Amino acid sequence: FLKTPSELAYCFQTRQIQENVTNVEKHFGEMCQLFAAYVRKTARLRDKADLLVKEINLYADTETPNLKMGMKQFADQLAKIQDYRQAEVERLEAKVIEPLKCYGAVVKRKREDLKTTQSARDKEAKQMAQLERTRQRNPSDRQIIAETELQRATMDATRTTKQLEETIDEFEKQKIHDIKKIFGEFVTVEMSFHAKALEVYTTAFQSIQSVDEEENLEVFRTLLHPPDFQSRLEIVRANSKTSLDRTGSSLSTSGTLQQQRNSSRQRRREEEEENEDESEEEEDDEDEDVTDDEN
Repeated sequence: FLKTPSELAYCFQTRQIQENVTNVEKHFGEMCQLFAAYVRKTARLRDKADLLVKEINLYADTETPNLKMGMKQFADQLAKIQDYRQAEVERLEAKVIEPLKCYGAVVKRKREDLKTTQSARDKEAKQMAQLERTRQRNPSDRQIIAETELQRATMDATRTTKQLEETIDEFEKQKIHDIKKIFGEFVTVEMSFHAKALEVYTTAFQSIQSVDEEENLEVFRTLLHPPDFQSRLEIVRANSKTSLDRTGSSLSTSGTLQQQRNSSRQRRREEEEENEDESEEEEDDEDEDVTDDEN
């Protein structure tokens, strides 16, 4: 049978509704999965940042006091950002992912509504075909019954079609509203996180930039030459100087004694020479006396 204009309009309407519901089911599902993956990545980033904070604190404990303080403050700010990131994750799950998940049930209900309307239309078409066959046979009683059944089926089909139109209209209205709300919530949550993170990152930057490089270098140099090492070094230097002084004094004393010995030896030699001269003179005098006696 050729379809009437109303039937053609209904078929077109049904096809549009089916396409609309199918598109929502497909793309809302894809968006839900991708938003969930986005949140999981954000949570993993939070976890990695927590490990980074822990490592910075461990390293800071090995550094000089001024640098340690700057690194600790930097780590504290970075940890605070992860607290904000955790809040971001929780809000995205509640305000973005969950509403998208709910559309699975919404689409299922709309498909059931569409199925109900299609069943009513099929019943109407069946009753119409039955009435047509009854008219061809011409039994008046059956014709009246068939017309009554057709009228009832037509009323049911009209009612369910109207309900479907109202339901789909409400569905479309709710869909647009939800898209605006969900995307708006996403942007609001992200803006809130980044605004707070920007403030904390600024403080973190200031904390690490406040580290006094010269002071840390002085402390490091002091660690290379601690006070007790300096005192020991000065003692060694002093002892070395004393030893050198003593050595110099000893050498000076030895030189003086040697000079004295040399002088004494020189005097002895001179005295011995004088004695020898006197002895020779005495011998000469004795020889002269003996010669005079002989004469």
